[in-house]
Amino acid sequence: MARAIWTGVITFGLVSVPVGLFTATEDHTVHFHQLQRGTSDRIRNRRVNQRTGDEVDPADIVKGFEVGDGEYVVVEPGELDEIAPGRSRTLEITDFVDLDRIEPVYFGRTYYVAPRGEEYLKVYELLRTALAETGKAGVATFVMRNRQYLTALRAEDRVLLLQTLHWADEVRDPVEELPELPTGRVGRGKELDMALRLVDALSGPWDPARYHDTYQEKVRELVRAKAEGEEIAVAEEAPRATDVVDLMDVLRGSLEQARGGGGKRPSAPRKKAAAPSRGSRPKRSELRELSKAELYQRATEQDITGRSKMSRGQLVDALTGAGGRRKNKKKSAA
Repeated sequence: MARAIWTGVITFGLVSVPVGLFTATEDHTVHFHQLQRGTSDRIRNRRVNQRTGDEVDPADIVKGFEVGDGEYVVVEPGELDEIAPGRSRTLEITDFVDLDRIEPVYFGRTYYVAPRGEEYLKVYELLRTALAETGKAGVATFVMRNRQYLTALRAEDRVLLLQTLHWADEVRDPVEELPELPTGRVGRGKELDMALRLVDALSGPWDPARYHDTYQEKVRELVRAKAEGEEIAVAEEAPRATDVVDLMDVLRGSLEQARGGGGKRPSAPRKKAAAPSRGSRPKRSELRELSKAELYQRATEQDITGRSKMSRGQLVDALTGAGGRRKNKKKSAA
């Protein structure tokens, strides 16, 4: 069971409900240790006094704000807690705004919000339903870990989401920051019509399960290949920029490809592993030829627990051991 990273009270008008905040996402990045080249010795970071070079105990570290050359105002952690707004741990909704009016650039991290007790379910669901039916988001601020956040409270199916928002002065103006931007809108013409047809041909329902982090899969495959002394596959180079002169031909070819007309030379078909015979385990070399979607389908057919959160490498590991697990299942059920 997940633990709340913040607890407090949501208020709107005179209504309040005690809630807890839970992390909604998790990191699947491959993490490496730092080693000294040529050894297996770990490298560790230490906090040292810049002047003396001596290591400093964390209890002896305070915050300092530089007001002059080498002059600092020292602030103790307790002093920051004393001035923090919302010390009563209140998340007060001050405004309700149309959710679709908040520009995407303002959104930060997402958290799940849950009521802290069965007795608060009714009020919690009342707020969630009101937001869902009006298409509104509740704008509120709260303090967590010595930092104040601007947030948008929004409704999803059965749950309230809290999304942190950037403050207005944190969002950069693209016109001022970016070196090149179009000066006008593209006029109506054959190129735009072709682009619209291409977008329509590639359109479909939003299904997050269709997408996965292929780079992290390649990192895991790199580590596996180096560990087993295998040859490392090199990625293809990035495509060249489209020449404006050939834009219409490129668009036409893209549209034919999207419709299955073969606008581009088809790549070599992926070699598929033969389906394993009943009761036999598939070979790892065969499974590595499959895409993650194909591996997931195999895992679904074999009812492998936790498959939705597995990486490509983990699916291969689970499938090679699935036969033994199925036998154990049958024995326990007998």
